[in-house]
Amino acid sequence: MAGKTLYDKLWESHVVCTESDGSALLYIDRQLLHEVTSPQAFEGLRLSGREVWRKGANLATADHNVPTTGLEKGITDPIARLQIETLDRNCAEYGITEFAMGDERQGVVHVMGPEQGATLPGMTIVCGDSHTATHGAFGALAFGIGTSEVEHALATQCLVQRKSKSMLIKIDGTLGEGVTAKDIILAIIGQIGTAGGTGYTIEFSGSAVRALSMEGRMTLCNMAIEAGARAGLIAVDDTTTTYLKGRPMAPTGKHWDEARISWKDFTSDADAVFDAVIELDATVIKPQVSWGTSPEMVVAIDGNVPNPSDEKDAVKRDGMERALNYMGLKAGTPITEIVLDKIFIGSCTNGRIEDLRAAAKVAEGRKLATNIKLAMVVPGSGLVKKQAESEGLDRIFRDAGFEWRDPGCSMCLAMNADRLESGERCASTSNRNFEGRQGFGGRTHLVSPQMAAAAAIAGHFIDVRTLKAVPKAEPKPTATDASAPSPAPRAKKPQPATPKPAATKAKAAVSPPREATPQKPVATKKPAATKAPTTPRKRTTTP
Repeated sequence: MAGKTLYDKLWESHVVCTESDGSALLYIDRQLLHEVTSPQAFEGLRLSGREVWRKGANLATADHNVPTTGLEKGITDPIARLQIETLDRNCAEYGITEFAMGDERQGVVHVMGPEQGATLPGMTIVCGDSHTATHGAFGALAFGIGTSEVEHALATQCLVQRKSKSMLIKIDGTLGEGVTAKDIILAIIGQIGTAGGTGYTIEFSGSAVRALSMEGRMTLCNMAIEAGARAGLIAVDDTTTTYLKGRPMAPTGKHWDEARISWKDFTSDADAVFDAVIELDATVIKPQVSWGTSPEMVVAIDGNVPNPSDEKDAVKRDGMERALNYMGLKAGTPITEIVLDKIFIGSCTNGRIEDLRAAAKVAEGRKLATNIKLAMVVPGSGLVKKQAESEGLDRIFRDAGFEWRDPGCSMCLAMNADRLESGERCASTSNRNFEGRQGFGGRTHLVSPQMAAAAAIAGHFIDVRTLKAVPKAEPKPTATDASAPSPAPRAKKPQPATPKPAATKAKAAVSPPREATPQKPVATKKPAATKAPTTPRKRTTTP
């Protein structure tokens, strides 16, 4: 008998009963709630006279509609304000813990859950949000649900589901400098397409995945849904347990010891059989940039905008032509010649402390290009913001010309005050680049935090791997500090940026490509124009 996949183990341990049609009643360990998809669910409970089955299994926060600046002025949009006030009232009425606005634990729901330890290995986790798959990075079965299912989970702590097929995506090798988890998942989606994972739950494995931090793993699983998958999973290892130890909602004492031992089983058996297997070489993945209106429309930074005439499939060719028209791009244009208007660093994909550190490393000692209208950094939660400020990251961003905001979903989607105007082009660390996603007529390019920060400095896309380190000025010794220990990072104010040669190049490179030649990467090798940077092998086996 073949071994079991991680997905098999998670599914089987939560099945209450199986119906004759193959559907199953699945027990739900944790439900995360926010202000957009929960009001109707609570109203359904109220109308039917039902109570919440397990109050402690639910956790809420406001994120989609919250303003990221001017909190003292309150929420000006009446609908947004109503949704948030309704969440506050519903949680108070039904006894559900909520991290409301003003609480430092408030933040994007998929950032808040893991950092609180509400996400644990072996759990089933649901939320009325597409990117609930994020929590699969902890060896949990996590997926998004609709509003009616939110009500069902509140009332019964169970949901009727059908088991998906299982897919293994194995990524081996060492990532190059400047290449991140965001580049891995964009490269995967570029290869298999947004329908490549339809009907599957994807498990990510391989040496490249094992080398990722939990933040990186969450980025991978977060965008599994963009490949069409029901959920994304990563097996439990020491990286998982190290991240969770000491979290507020994680087990403690002997319960922690027992949990850590039991969690070791949440891996796929060596002889487990998957319905599909895809293998990728991490060493050939380059920084990625989406060019169109779907996450699958992506190429490497040293590539060109693809030509629809090269696509044999008529439907795909038509989609590419529409995307080029919407994005205002011409086939064959080098990605590095795409000039930008705005920069967004944040979201449930890339709004964690590791993401902000990586972006700050690029921004430190540099200045925004003059053509960038707005560059904003939005921490994923109040705790992420607090940590970043303790490390002085906020000062680095502000000195470079970025706006340092309060936590929220922000410009990931046009449901709050942070949005693009029609025709504006944005380098975004979010997860979707659909038409109008960031605002009516807005043009979204998906990138990693490092690539977004580099684009903000250059004014157009640039290969972050070609940026040279900015020399740091040596502080002049004084009579009072000559023998004193080095100050803590928070206490040390960064030196103001001066017009160094690197900054001059960046400013010269921001003009539109038809008026001046943009700065080119150091590499002179001309890449293939339309191919993504990996070559997967896919095989189908019978369980």
